[in-house]
Parts: sequence; C-alpha cells; structure tokens
Amino acid sequence: METSTELMEQVQEVLDKLRPFLLRDGGDVELIDVEDGVVKVRLLGACGSCPSSTITLKAGIERALLEEVPGITEIEQVF
Repeated sequence: METSTELMEQVQEVLDKLRPFLLRDGGDVELIDVEDGVVKVRLLGACGSCPSSTITLKAGIERALLEEVPGITEIEQVF
C-alpha cells in the first residue's frame, strides 16, 4: 500500500502536467489534501471564479487523476 506522501506526489505530478493549460487561461490549481481516495484542490486565479471551473475540475482534472493515479476515486473543490 502506498503512503499518503507517495500518493500526494503522484497527484501533484498530474496537476503539474495540467498546470500550463490552467495558467494559459489565467488560473491555477493548488493541491490541498488526499484523503481516502478523495483529492482536495483549490482553484486559483481565473479558475476560482470561472463558470466553467466545475467542468474543468470534473472533466479535466478528475479524469486525468483517475486514469493516472491508482486509488483515486473523486476530486473535491475546497474554497
């Protein structure tokens, strides 16, 4: 079983791959925590107030995490 530190690092790697796309639109994402397969992130900059942020979160970030990091079940936005 992976440690939470290893899981956090894997999640951060995926977020780092997605970051240039968010930055291009004036936003960013911050990893807050990973707990019981749930990734908690905060959307920053333009992403925090964008009406499409839920779609970005679920269709983009969550899909990438589910595909690339075993054990991740969901993504949750914290404010």
